[in-house]
Amino acid sequence: MRPLNGPSMRVHSLALVLLLAAGCSTVPVTGRHSFNLIPDDQALAMGADAYKQVLTESKLITSGPQYDSVVRVGKRLAAVSDEPDLPWEFNLIDDPKTANAFCLPGGKVAVYTGILPLTQNDAGLAVVMAHEIGHAVARHGSERMTDQLALQIGAVGVDQLLGQKSPETRQLVLTAFGAGAQVGVMLPFSRAQESEADRIGLTYMARAGYDPHEAVAFWSRMDAATGGNQPPAFLSTHPAPADRMQKLESLIPEAMREYHPQ
Repeated sequence: MRPLNGPSMRVHSLALVLLLAAGCSTVPVTGRHSFNLIPDDQALAMGADAYKQVLTESKLITSGPQYDSVVRVGKRLAAVSDEPDLPWEFNLIDDPKTANAFCLPGGKVAVYTGILPLTQNDAGLAVVMAHEIGHAVARHGSERMTDQLALQIGAVGVDQLLGQKSPETRQLVLTAFGAGAQVGVMLPFSRAQESEADRIGLTYMARAGYDPHEAVAFWSRMDAATGGNQPPAFLSTHPAPADRMQKLESLIPEAMREYHPQ
């Protein structure tokens, strides 16, 4: 293959610059500049497909106090998020062994019953749901997928790969968006993304009228429930519990500026 030079090199360089510029955006609340190559409309379509797949394979609870709590808290958080006009949907999955929740692009939220003994009340549930909504609003799933695709095929093949419906592609989508295989408690994003979702979540729960101090209380209960049996921080995709609670404490004054009890 002949090496690129002259006008061809300039054209390819310009294309790369335009591609990078198109993939840059600003994360709400934190103001961080993020980069991903997954168009929002494509992410929403994949999120809806992944959500349908998870719900089809799960046992749903569609009525009762626990379900009502999930819907009530979810609607309050969605209304004050930076994307209130998404087609939000909230479901409760009957799985007592799974302490987890997720939010896919397009506002598709699911909570597993296994986390409810730790949330204990609406405010505790708001900690979990606001955190997961923070992941979705910050486009963390698309960022993860961009990283994975870059390692596999580079930007040129994004549309081709994501247009496929192979089991491998479907699993890639589920994992990138945080709805794949269960790993411990709460699905793993990077530590930086987890911390960012914590900050966004604190802000959203404060806006919705839930006391941000409940976040520290929830993570304290989570730490106690796992018996402190966590891997070293450098081996974990999540912040160490003590580090996480300390960071949350430092962010509470910022969140309290938007707190108005309801």
